Amino acid sequence: MKKLLLFTMLMTLTFSFGQKRKDIEGSIKNLKGITEYKLVFDYENLKVHKFNTEEEFLKDKMDKREEKNVGGGEKFKKSWFADRENLYEPKYIESFNKRFDGGAVKVGKDITNAKYTMKVKTTWIYPGYNVGVVKQPSKVNATIIIYETATPDKVVFSTKYFKVPGSNFYGADFNSGYRIAESYAKLAKEMAKYILKKAK
Repeated sequence: MKKLLLFTMLMTLTFSFGQKRKDIEGSIKNLKGITEYKLVFDYENLKVHKFNTEEEFLKDKMDKREEKNVGGGEKFKKSWFADRENLYEPKYIESFNKRFDGGAVKVGKDITNAKYTMKVKTTWIYPGYNVGVVKQPSKVNATIIIYETATPDKVVFSTKYFKVPGSNFYGADFNSGYRIAESYAKLAKEMAKYILKKAK
């Protein structure tokens, strides 16, 4: 049991340290003084690990579930898309906003009058798995783009995060939606930390 616990911890650390970021456009310093962002999420052309397209992934998972239980495939598809608004996005918002004392900087889908918009564009997802004795955290690649809300083509700053891990160490992540949501929480945490450290 101790060996299994040690292995799990090492795997978690491996994924944490394997995570990378690459700035694409502008400078993080351009975010100095910005106190709020309208938040939007973009999942267009999303790819899922081992599949060329999200559609291929869904077809594979739906077919397997349909063989076992009629209607199971459609149920999975509905849940897959609903998890975005129900799990991923709230986790990102909560994780980001709690990093700033007194709401000094905040993001929200309902902050429609903000001068700047933060777009979280997900490009790749690895759902991970948890079968009890063996588990792999989810991972997400995402580009975060900051632009003037009134002029979306005027990008202030953009950066890409690679293989951001998401896992609940206490085991409450047998559902892929909960694992992936933790990747968004981690993504938000890393972005907030970057702003706190460098946007001065």
